[in-house]
Amino acid sequence: MELKPITVTELNKYMKDKVATDEFLNNVFIKGEISNFKHHYTGHMYFTLKDENSLIKCIMFKSSTATLKFVPKDGTKVVAYGTVSVYEKDGVYQLYCKSMKEDGIGDLYTAYEELKRKLSLEGLFDEKHKKKIPFMPKIIGVLTSNTGAVIRDIINVSTRRNPNVYIRLLPVPVQGEGAGEKIAEAIEFMNEQKLADVLIVGRGGGSLEDLWPFNEEVVARAIYASEIPIISAVGHETDFTIADFVADLRAPTPSAAAELAVTNIEDLENTIDLYKNRLKMALRKKTEVMRLRYEKCMNSVAFKNPYQRLNDYYINIDRAIKSIENSSLQKLKDSKIQATKAITKLDTLSPLKTLTRGYSMAELDGKVISSSKALKTGDVIKLHFADGSTKAKIE
Repeated sequence: MELKPITVTELNKYMKDKVATDEFLNNVFIKGEISNFKHHYTGHMYFTLKDENSLIKCIMFKSSTATLKFVPKDGTKVVAYGTVSVYEKDGVYQLYCKSMKEDGIGDLYTAYEELKRKLSLEGLFDEKHKKKIPFMPKIIGVLTSNTGAVIRDIINVSTRRNPNVYIRLLPVPVQGEGAGEKIAEAIEFMNEQKLADVLIVGRGGGSLEDLWPFNEEVVARAIYASEIPIISAVGHETDFTIADFVADLRAPTPSAAAELAVTNIEDLENTIDLYKNRLKMALRKKTEVMRLRYEKCMNSVAFKNPYQRLNDYYINIDRAIKSIENSSLQKLKDSKIQATKAITKLDTLSPLKTLTRGYSMAELDGKVISSSKALKTGDVIKLHFADGSTKAKIE
């Protein structure tokens, strides 16, 4: 009997109908840990439930999310109730969740919170330890996988912003066992060899498990000990890892990290042009002010007739000298008059003047005799006259 082929659509429809008739799959309780959680802008929730060995895709429509009494997120252990059905277009089966409640917090999320609390108490997240990102780094070190969109995005953004910047990639595993140790070793190596001016450490988005290497303590301490400033770019904008808290700067995406690390040459050139124009305007204004001052100086009397002020000084000096001379002559004249009066007065009172009028003056032993009582018989006195002197003896 020859089998008639069917289309893919027919097969998927058949599987959907088969699943739909299974009463067990129409009302199923399932427990697991949430991963890859996305809350769509439409209000629908898309996530994965997993255990140690398997996972199943889930969707919870907006009409059912109103019954939730908690905020779903990666790492949350839950018990979900719903219906298993086949999505005919993709041929995959998934759980259409109608209700959901917490079943305890996932082990990874618990470890994440414990390490975050521990490192925060040690001060690894403090702003005072954050290093400044260089303004114009020449070499951008990148620690990520050498394949995938992350390194391509960083190269594209960096070279577009500054074609002269050099990208130095050190490939590291970004998920899986041992990835944390490899990332820490790469950070230490870049510092020991001084291979970059700034480091971008990151990867694309993923589940909590995928991002786990960036939540390991060894990576956090390597970032904290790095002398090279580090920008973390792990996951998407809503993903936060321990590396984000320790890093000197956190970027929401790898592309954003490149924008933060590399200065836009075009913006810098525009800024320089702006400063040049400001400088030209300032110089033009300064030149105009100096020109006006020059013209004012050249029109001043000092420049037009520079000797006029000197001549004024000479005239003032001559006047001062003349005044001093006149004052001195008047003083001398007054002094002569005063001296003449004094001489005349002294001449009037002079004993010699008296002698010319017929008087004489007697002296005994060089002393003028003013009383006869000062004399006795036998004293030899000296008599002074106007025209001479002689001796006489008292009898």
